[in-house]
Amino acid sequence: MRTAFFRKLLDLAAQDERINLVVGDLGFGLVEPFAEKFPRQFLNAGVAEQNMTGVSAGMALSGKVVFTYSIANFPILRCFEQIRNDVCYHRANVKIVAVGGGLCYGALGMTHHATEDIAVMRALPEMTVVAPGDPLEAEWATAAVAERSGPAYLRLGRAGEPIVHQEQPDFQLGRAVLVRQGYDWTLISTGGMLQTAVKVAGRLADENVEVRVLSMHTLKPIDRNAVLEAAEQTRGIVTLEEHSVIGGLGSAVAEVLAEADGVPVKFKRIGLPSAFCSDVGTQDYLRQIHGLSEKGIVESLRPMLKATLG
Repeated sequence: MRTAFFRKLLDLAAQDERINLVVGDLGFGLVEPFAEKFPRQFLNAGVAEQNMTGVSAGMALSGKVVFTYSIANFPILRCFEQIRNDVCYHRANVKIVAVGGGLCYGALGMTHHATEDIAVMRALPEMTVVAPGDPLEAEWATAAVAERSGPAYLRLGRAGEPIVHQEQPDFQLGRAVLVRQGYDWTLISTGGMLQTAVKVAGRLADENVEVRVLSMHTLKPIDRNAVLEAAEQTRGIVTLEEHSVIGGLGSAVAEVLAEADGVPVKFKRIGLPSAFCSDVGTQDYLRQIHGLSEKGIVESLRPMLKATLG
């Protein structure tokens, strides 16, 4: 996803000199082409994320469209006060990009696990929160947040995520993408879990269970219509995310369902527990031990599917 992001950002910067990139002294294999091509639109703030965010807010208030970029938690939690007070309060045109959402940096331990980021960013006034599901969505989302006025958070995978979409849908911020139709259950995914969601749906289809798959790339504002339509047309909704079950996609969907009238739909959140992960390993390994593998998800769904479908 990060490769797709930089590819699109290069295109945007060539078309609009207001586009600027401010980084926290990392990612040079991908950052260098931008710095070399657009030196007047690039700044390395060093390992100083609070300064990076404050400077970016000032640039945005002078007419720039600024993308800040760092890994996992560093462009978010380390400078949360600056995001809240400098960026959001002033509705500054700062787009915060975090690479390595979820457990992408699993081998580096809990300091590099971005597992509460969606929750805290959703809570900020004026903030748009986007977690694309594959490289194509990452490109579309990059262009969309650049065009949208005000603060935005773009949560990316690290590398190697496969392309899931076979053709370009009508991609709009705040509108879920229908990846697979189904009328038994609905599986709503966000971020890098999209391919897993599609595989789970395919596996259940072999068992004559038709699962609708929605890519909820925008978590704020969430697509209320897609959620309520799924609640009316299918027997249950399951959310899937590589994030704490508190405050992320599952919470956002639960809020929609709880406030709706006459929607007695079964609902389940699948994600990470609200706990620090003391295990160290690859992203796939950590997903597996937390029940986020294809097999683990299918097994966790069986009791609910049996109760509703027989």
